[in-house]
Amino acid sequence: MRIVSLLPSATEIAVALGLADNIVGRSHECDYPPQISNLPVLTASKLRKGMNSAEIEIGVQEIVQQGLSVYEVDAPLLRSLRPDVILTQSQCAVCAVTPRDLDEALAAWVGTSPLLVSLAPDTLSDVWGDVQRVADAAGVADRAAPVIAMLSDRMAGITSDRAEPTQRPTVAAIEWIEPLMAAGNWVPELIEIAGATPLFASVGQHSPWLEWDALVAADPDFIIMMPCGYQIPQCAAETHFLTARPDWATLSAVRHNRVFMADGHHFFNRPGPRLVESAMIIADILSASNGPRDAGTGWVRLPRTLNA
Repeated sequence: MRIVSLLPSATEIAVALGLADNIVGRSHECDYPPQISNLPVLTASKLRKGMNSAEIEIGVQEIVQQGLSVYEVDAPLLRSLRPDVILTQSQCAVCAVTPRDLDEALAAWVGTSPLLVSLAPDTLSDVWGDVQRVADAAGVADRAAPVIAMLSDRMAGITSDRAEPTQRPTVAAIEWIEPLMAAGNWVPELIEIAGATPLFASVGQHSPWLEWDALVAADPDFIIMMPCGYQIPQCAAETHFLTARPDWATLSAVRHNRVFMADGHHFFNRPGPRLVESAMIIADILSASNGPRDAGTGWVRLPRTLNA
């Protein structure tokens, strides 16, 4: 079984199923576990490197309005790898390669075409279902149930110490900084599991755009920035889009030093096994809110030097 994964979360699902040695190609964003980086890279973004969130949004809209894809696929290399299965997604044409991006490569295929598995989860239940789908496609259906059970048990363990609903703080999870967007899909579920109340998005709802006035009116207890595709240094470089707002200093989360940055690239934006770690990050942030800790695995508190 030869597998090409064009989606970071699908790569992690395949590895969790014991299929690491079966993966023969990857996307430019598949970087975990580390050994995956040695595999041939089949995709590239058409956006130039170093753009901020506002520039990325403009660039993406310009490409989409022309009816083009945000990504390029190396069709000759893909065909040369002779995959039996290609893992991709159909949830967001901006976030990763979609089946449409593979039309050229598949149209010119010689011999038996690979099985195309397109994932589009909205909830944790959907993510666990994708584990089964990948296992089925790879011919290892019996491996899925133990993996799903293990992940579900770990999630359940996070909820054991959560606060009662009347004591739950409110959390604004920010998925894009400029323009402002709240984190939806499975993120509200992770916030609830960690023991807090999500604002602006419901479980399973796609991430909505967020008006600044709505954020001010809600006055969340916590703000967690987790921009899609951003690691913490990239997020820190763009906090000025928020901190420069005239009402920023009036927010409760700011006044009580409860603004945090999380690694959205490796955790929250990857609907795979590490959503467990993502829920743990939120729980860790909640527990550290009143203490001296300013950082943990995958998160840091927004330094006061950036909070002005």
